[in-house]
Amino acid sequence: MNSMYYDFSGRSICRGNGYKPPNSHQWGPGVRDVYALHYIASGKGYLKTGQATFPLKTGESFIIFPHMEVYYYPDPQDPWEYFWIEFSGAEASRLMSMIHIAPDHPVVAASPQDLKPLFHKVKTAGIEPFEQERSDAGLHLLLSYYMEYYPSDRAFLTKDYALSAKEYIESHFWKPSLSVLDVVEFVKIERSYLFRLFKEENGISISGYITAFRIRRACELLEQSQLSIKSLAYSVGYRDPLYFSKAFKKATSYTPTQYRTVHGTAKTPLIL
Repeated sequence: MNSMYYDFSGRSICRGNGYKPPNSHQWGPGVRDVYALHYIASGKGYLKTGQATFPLKTGESFIIFPHMEVYYYPDPQDPWEYFWIEFSGAEASRLMSMIHIAPDHPVVAASPQDLKPLFHKVKTAGIEPFEQERSDAGLHLLLSYYMEYYPSDRAFLTKDYALSAKEYIESHFWKPSLSVLDVVEFVKIERSYLFRLFKEENGISISGYITAFRIRRACELLEQSQLSIKSLAYSVGYRDPLYFSKAFKKATSYTPTQYRTVHGTAKTPLIL
């Protein structure tokens, strides 16, 4: 099952993967120039790094960091079976920084679910661009579960609730049913706290941003398309064209038809 490919473009981060059935295989002492993530599917083994020895059992994972001297070997009475995957590069470092694992604590406890199927999704046979993209997508998926189950302090600190709310609005503004409650439920923090963060970051309330973004998008469509007012209104989240026209005039001082006539070839005015 072992396979390996080399990425000549410098983009792909997955370097190889494999599987070891229960046997006496051991490695080291030595160093690697890549990250090497191992998942124990069954059995037991040991990882030695410097002066520390870590016992490992079914469901646990360990990682070898680049240039870290290690020695790992199976328990002779219950030899482990494991999957492994190697990856490297700046993107690999970024992903690893989001997981609570480091050279001085390279082991994580058994996860809430069996991660073995996710290792199967990482395919590294071949060097075709589509194969590389699929391989890296599989690796991102796998590591996202490690981020979820073992988040680092940085993973918590990098959460930008206001930005997440803004991006959610900009992806769902076209839904007439979009509400402030939808945004709050997506971000998953206390409502008043999100309101304060959002207002501080954007200078406008969440409900105000929903309306303003819809009007801005309507301006773009009036300039760039010949959609009817009815179709345009629906495209930006309004079921009722008359209500849309009133909201549009309140925001821009133009009716949609007037705006199209005056600004059909002009730059969209800054509303937000």
